[in-house]
Amino acid sequence: MTTSADILAAARERAHAHALPYAGALTPQEAYALLQNDANVKLVDVRTNAERDWIGRPDIAPEQHLAVQWNLYPGGAQNADFLSQLSQVTGKDNVLLFLCRGAVRSKHTAKVATENGYAHSYDILEGFEGEKDADGHRKNVNGWCHAGLPWTGA
Repeated sequence: MTTSADILAAARERAHAHALPYAGALTPQEAYALLQNDANVKLVDVRTNAERDWIGRPDIAPEQHLAVQWNLYPGGAQNADFLSQLSQVTGKDNVLLFLCRGAVRSKHTAKVATENGYAHSYDILEGFEGEKDADGHRKNVNGWCHAGLPWTGA
């Protein structure tokens, strides 16, 4: 069994190898294992409320699933209150795993969080739905859903 310390060490090594501006990068499987191993680890879902409602969300303990939109729906404007809202749901000492649809917004949010004192900010690689397949559909190539990790929704 891989320990939380081993998983975080691998994530930090990815950060070092790729000069990432945050603590590290995790596969969806590693992120899920961390969440299962440590109730203090928090997943920060940075997708819009509409995405979570219409597409689905990770099926994890409610106290570990934080929702702070990076962009707002409709319109897609950046959420000017992102950092304020993040500070309302978690502390700067928590291990935070940032998740979005395809691992673009999560990289940005992990970077911004790190720059603002959240030293244990990690990106979840591949995102919730992953990359598009040849037909333009998600959930078929990679990501949380494709990995067979628990989720609820559409």
